[in-house]
Amino acid sequence: MTGYQEVLTDPSYRGQIVAMTAPQIGNYGVNNLDDESAAVHVRGFVIEELSPVASSWRSRGTLDEYLKKWEVPGIQGIDTRALTKHLRSRGAMQGCLTTDNITPEEAVARAKAAPPMAGSDFVKEVTPEAPYAWDPEDRESRAWTIVKGDGAATEVTENGEVFEKLPPVKHRIVAYDFGMKRNILRRLRQEGFQVQVVPADTKAADVLAMKPEGVFLSNGPGDPAALTYVHENLRGLMGRTPIFGICLGHQMLGYAFGGKTFKLKFGHRGGNQPVQDVATGKVTITSQNHGFAVDADSLPGEVEVSHINLNDHTVEGLRHKSLPIFSVQYHPEAAPGPNDAGYFFREFAKLIETSQPGR
Repeated sequence: MTGYQEVLTDPSYRGQIVAMTAPQIGNYGVNNLDDESAAVHVRGFVIEELSPVASSWRSRGTLDEYLKKWEVPGIQGIDTRALTKHLRSRGAMQGCLTTDNITPEEAVARAKAAPPMAGSDFVKEVTPEAPYAWDPEDRESRAWTIVKGDGAATEVTENGEVFEKLPPVKHRIVAYDFGMKRNILRRLRQEGFQVQVVPADTKAADVLAMKPEGVFLSNGPGDPAALTYVHENLRGLMGRTPIFGICLGHQMLGYAFGGKTFKLKFGHRGGNQPVQDVATGKVTITSQNHGFAVDADSLPGEVEVSHINLNDHTVEGLRHKSLPIFSVQYHPEAAPGPNDAGYFFREFAKLIETSQPGR
């Protein structure tokens, strides 16, 4: 019911048609704060019913207006539960969503002719062209809240919105942007990280020259096997700096370790994926969006599987036994939720602190 704007603007959905299973979408409209990037990345949007009313004091427009602005086709009147069951049975499929006056046979032909996800490098379409410092004025990272605390905890803007104040910077890191959501950058800053963002093809030597205290590997779209230039750069960082990877970054660490990935039948999608910590047995509900998984049998002995998916027992987390490197397959920040796994940002800070000489 919520989070459709975050889905539309999540670069991890690049190249995909997305179907929402909640029966009505668009209830609260769209606004400037909920964008997870500077553009809409989905190729098409499928829903059962578009809400005729956008009701929220935060709304700055309707979902229909938003999709038209970005020239992204949307369709309603679809039984999205039946569609989801079909995809779970048959697997993720090629699709065609068009306003052209063509026959169903021509639409099917177009779908079949579309490039497959396997082997596709969509990262090059969403990674930034040049490095940049994230939120140097500490304005974009503030957490939005409806609670007005005392002046030391929150600040109120001119339009009445309330934001939590940020903590002081504790660690300087470099973040590889493979298609990163803004909320990941916001959460990193909220946990005391100052972040320098670099494009996906940045050389390991250039990253190390920045003298970061750690390196973060972001989410992103496409097939991790196609990103051989990233695998190479990550190998150059291993053992030189602490590393924390999520989603696509997790999969590419798998390749840097010497492992491989395989394509899942229909992927892990949505905000209700149960994941178990192998060491503690603790289960968290996570937000995921990926179509590939690391092959546990391909990993070397010095790498252990730290988390597993309780639905299909695929790899959800990795940890190197001797180097300060770990990763998870899901999104710890999970805008707009759940937030069960947010503690991994604090784990990254602890890893940096314990890896520094003299600690």
